[in-house]
Amino acid sequence: MKGTKNVSKKHIAVYITGGIAVYKAAQVVRSFIKAGFEVKVAMTSAAQKFVTAQTFEVLSTHHVYTDHVPTEDQEFVPHIALADWTDIAVVVPATANILAKMANGLADDFVSTAILATRAPKFVIPAMNENMWQQVSTQRNVHTLKDDGVSVMFPATGFLAEGYSGRGRMPEPEEIFHWISEKITVKQDLAGVNLLISAGPTVEEIDPVRYLTNHSSGKMGYALAQKAADRGANVTLVSGPTQLSKPSGVAVIDIISAKELQQKVKEKFEQNDVVIMAAAVSDFHVKQIAKQKIKKNGQSMHLDLVANPDILADLGHIKTHQKLVGFAAETQNLIENGNKKLVKKNLDMLVLNDVSRKDIGFNAADNEVRLLRPKKEPKLIAKTSKDKIADEILDELTSL
Repeated sequence: MKGTKNVSKKHIAVYITGGIAVYKAAQVVRSFIKAGFEVKVAMTSAAQKFVTAQTFEVLSTHHVYTDHVPTEDQEFVPHIALADWTDIAVVVPATANILAKMANGLADDFVSTAILATRAPKFVIPAMNENMWQQVSTQRNVHTLKDDGVSVMFPATGFLAEGYSGRGRMPEPEEIFHWISEKITVKQDLAGVNLLISAGPTVEEIDPVRYLTNHSSGKMGYALAQKAADRGANVTLVSGPTQLSKPSGVAVIDIISAKELQQKVKEKFEQNDVVIMAAAVSDFHVKQIAKQKIKKNGQSMHLDLVANPDILADLGHIKTHQKLVGFAAETQNLIENGNKKLVKKNLDMLVLNDVSRKDIGFNAADNEVRLLRPKKEPKLIAKTSKDKIADEILDELTSL
């Protein structure tokens, strides 16, 4: 079951925006076609001032999407048709303008509209003057895109169109092809594995307008679900309320409360080989939910709270063939407290978070964790993106 493959990502949409580096985009398109991909191209009006659409029509053997050229008859809504067709989206060269549009969800031409409608992985190759690249606003947009899961290739340093050297030059087409190829060639070491993941917060009602919850964004659980699916696993994600896009190739079950989470996880538990409980479960629920909004009366309000079940511990006691992974949020005595939970809950692995830090964990793009396993030394995964942490957790799982 182990190995690597292209995970059938055969459709590449290349979005070309205006800049002197447009001429290099032709070689990028040609590289993907030679590698066996089917490529369709969309161009902004500014891009067509440097290279004509006909160049890319000849290379791709498809019509080129623009703001003015008619599209194929069967494409009733062309920008949606292209977005739905796409397995990989590549923006090359990416101007400061398209970076700003993508970072802020703007859609005012064919290219930006199709990109906004695309759920497939996006790869962006910026090219611009050094002064524009180094602007705070541009860097802010790049960070936003990376936080949104977009892969951004930093520009090269070299001779610019303005006649001097600086950072902002578009990398060579061969470098771009290899950079993207490495990212889309994914290990298939989880092929055939049934994997259940919980993610996000749970929410406990107090009255029709108030509730108890926590700061979990769900990013870690969603990253695990996407990475596991990419590596061949059959993934079911049980998710509390989040603002995140659903992972592709993953069956998603939405829940609200800890009780609902417990019910759905127990329903799916037996049929799964690996269960990763990354959800941040509320510790308590109110004993009696008020049917009407509780009015302020100028005095303190007391809630009668009841402890929620320890879902992870319950699973640890009933597991048979499953490998069970838990998450723990600690603020002090991390290793000591984590090892106690590892044993008490009968886990195969515990992912330990230090939630006393503000630069990692809840709602942050990055995290730093320790992996605890019975009778083994803790393994530190130093501060990095949650996507990379997800891959390292899955790597450790394959050794189980």
